[in-house]
Formats: sequence, C-alpha cells, structure tokens
Amino acid sequence: MSSTTAGMARQWTTWGPVVAAVGLALGWGRDLPGFAVVLIVLCLFAAVLSAVHHAEVVAHRVGEPYGSLVLAVAVTVIEVGLIVTLMAGGGDKATSYARDTVFAAVMISCNGIVGLSLLVGALRNRIAVFNAEGSGGELAIVCTLATMTLVLPTFTTSHPGPEFSTAQLAFAAVSSLLLYAVFVGVQTVRHRDYFLPVPRPGQEGHESEDEHAAPPTARATWLSLGLLVVALVAVVGNAKLISPTIEDGVESAGLPKAVVGVIIALMVLLPETLAAVRAARRDRMQTSMNLAYGSAIASIGLTIPSIALASVWLDGPLILGLGPLHMVLLVLTAVVSALTVVPGRATLLQGAVHLSIFAAFVFLSFSP
Repeated sequence: MSSTTAGMARQWTTWGPVVAAVGLALGWGRDLPGFAVVLIVLCLFAAVLSAVHHAEVVAHRVGEPYGSLVLAVAVTVIEVGLIVTLMAGGGDKATSYARDTVFAAVMISCNGIVGLSLLVGALRNRIAVFNAEGSGGELAIVCTLATMTLVLPTFTTSHPGPEFSTAQLAFAAVSSLLLYAVFVGVQTVRHRDYFLPVPRPGQEGHESEDEHAAPPTARATWLSLGLLVVALVAVVGNAKLISPTIEDGVESAGLPKAVVGVIIALMVLLPETLAAVRAARRDRMQTSMNLAYGSAIASIGLTIPSIALASVWLDGPLILGLGPLHMVLLVLTAVVSALTVVPGRATLLQGAVHLSIFAAFVFLSFSP
C-alpha cells in the first residue's frame, strides 16, 4: 500500500468513529425521519469498518490470541448495554430480547462467521487449517453455555414457562461467568499456543506478512484502542437508534418479534465478521475461529450474568428458554461443528454446510 493510500485510510478510520458518534449524539432520544435513519445506517457501517481496522491495529500490537479477545469482549460488553436498554424501554414485548439476541449471536458466530471464514480460507488455500485443540475447547464451552442458559429453562419446573427461578438464574449466571473466566485464562496463559495460527508444512519459522511488518507504536495502539471503543459504542448506539424503525417494520410486516433480535445481532457482529473473513484471507484461520467462537462464548458468558443482575430492577419476566425449532438448530450446529473442528482441517464442503445451517436459521426466523 502506498503512503498516500495508507494516509487516506488512517484519516478515514480516524474520522469514521467520530462522525458516527456525533450522529449518535444528535439522534439520541429523538424520533428520526426516514432520511435521518438512512444517515444513521451509513454512520453505523462507517463505524463497523473503522472498528475492524482499529481492532487489527491493537491485535498486531498485543498479538494473538489477545487481539481477537479484545474485539470479542469489547463488542459483547457494549452489546449487553444495548440489550438492557431495549429491555428497559420495550415493555412486555421485550421479555425475550435477551434470548433472541444471544441465540442469534450463537448461530451467527458458529455458522455464519465460521462458514464464511472456512469458505474464504478454502477458496484461497484449498484447505483451511486450524488448531483442533483450541477450536474444540471453544466449541465445548459454547455448547455447554448455550445448553445451561438457553435450553434448560424450557425444562425446569420451579417456575412456570421457559424461565429460571431466581436461584436457578443466579446459578446459571455465576456458572457462565466462571466458565468464561476459565476460558480466558486458558486462552491467554496456560495453553496460549492452542489458539495461535497454525503454520502450514514448510512454513515453520517463516513470518507472515503481518508478523514481518513493524508493530504499531504504543501511542498509535492507545489511539486505536480509544477509537475502537468509540466505534463500537457508535455501532451499538446507532443500532439502538434504528431499532424502533426495525421493530415497526417487523410488526407491520407481520413477522415474529424474534426477527428484531436477529437483525440487531447481525449488525452488532459485523465488526467481528469482517475481521474473521480478513484473517481467513491471510491464511490465519485460527484467528477466525477465535473470533467466531470467542464471540459466542462472550455473548453468553457476559450477557446472561449481566441480564440476571439487571432483572432485579427490570419489570416483567425474563424468558430464556428456546422453543423446539431453535433447539433442533442448536443441536444440529453442535454436531456439525464438532465434525468440523475435530480434524483441524476443513474444505469448501464444511463451509457450505455451516452456511446452509445459517441460511436455515435466518429463513426460519422470518418464517417459523
């Protein structure tokens, strides 16, 4: 990349989050006309692309797997704020927003992001290679957390409906948080090598283009970290601004209210999706898997404890249990994902299978 092009990219990614944040400040708390909604959508996508750039800068400085962890945690923490805000102002129709958004995040991460990354990686290198130990451990945590928080509430009998009792919700929240803490410790300290990109035969000891490039300075890293936070706040905040338009559109079209959670999750996970695809293009498939499964783990492990705490002052029930249709999709995702990650190698076929499950999830969300 020429110095002129690089300079233009730096300018764009610096001003993108700022402009998106200004749009958020101007639109917050107001009824937006149609043209303003279009502008907010443009600001949202500018913030998404900027977030991907600054996440890569931070990742280059701190290295893997810390880089993917920074992006996953940052997105999820702000996503929690969005869910709580929607539930606080949504009344009875918002009682299942947490479940719908978290389940959508799991399906998008485990099928959409994984499938797209495998497809891109396999198209570029014929076979996508990753670490089975690291990806398998991440998948096991996703399946455990999803079952404990989204499946068990449908079958418990202490409280009527697909809800936990207070004690059960507290247990699920604490267990999720502890399991997430163990995952972070294993990923970053005890078995960090399981989550690093796998070199192909004959490439051992050779640095990739990214690794060969000089890491950014400390000042540039801190600037990118700050702009990353601003960009993610703008992404989630602008998603909140256009959520009334989405809700009205879903209601007027006669679609299930779960569609709102799917659309919001798609918007919020855009930064991680783009970052994962770019990593797959660079033959860093393990980074893509870290982003995908790490996002799903963070979405459950951080969201459920936060929602459990917020339910103390939120009115109305907290519906977490999935219906039969979504349980089938979750089981299918778990089985197919296990068959994908165990060999540590995947082709176009595995990518296509995951994308077909993701397409089925999206289609059945609109037409259950």
